Amino acid sequence: MIEQTTTNAQDNTAPLVPCWSCHGPLPAGDAFCSTCNAVQPPASVDHFKRLGMEPTYDVDVSGLDKVYFDLQRSLHPDRFATKTSKEKAFSQSQATALNDAYETLKDPLKRSDYLVHIKGVSVMAEGCNLVNDPSILMEAMEVREKLAAAETEADIAAIAREAKSEIEDVVTGISLAFKGDDIEGACQLTTRLKYLTKLLGEVRQRRAQISSS
Repeated sequence: MIEQTTTNAQDNTAPLVPCWSCHGPLPAGDAFCSTCNAVQPPASVDHFKRLGMEPTYDVDVSGLDKVYFDLQRSLHPDRFATKTSKEKAFSQSQATALNDAYETLKDPLKRSDYLVHIKGVSVMAEGCNLVNDPSILMEAMEVREKLAAAETEADIAAIAREAKSEIEDVVTGISLAFKGDDIEGACQLTTRLKYLTKLLGEVRQRRAQISSS
């Protein structure tokens, strides 16, 4: 028997929907029916609800990992080898939705973008709606000039340390912004976090250039 794993077990406010197999009621978002244990089609719920977590920026990463890997095991294709094609299709859809939710919530940048989105603010691919913030653009230009001028591993390491330290500060700031319901502030910091994350990629590229020269 497939071990039951649900995502809304602690959510008494989740609306009830009928199981497609036994027609019994179950909370929307649960991966399996608690009555007949049939895998359910993924519900139209947000990533936090899908993983049974509160919609907060301060995600308990160890708890997130546990919920994800428990569900991942319960939805493994081997468990549905003898099931109907319908259940196989549902399990695959559940696994895809689960992976999307996990990949979003485990990453500080993606999580911030997503949390702003579900709080009702349009999020652009570049990071919220503040990509033309003059202070961020000036900072990006100055650091890229410094990176282009770096000639030694020590120079690169110093820039990387500074960027990582800035990322830690920005993540803390995003957390405080969400706690204070400052969505505009969270957007601005999310844009800066996106720039800093991209900068680390450029640092790795510059390090490779110096190493090969």
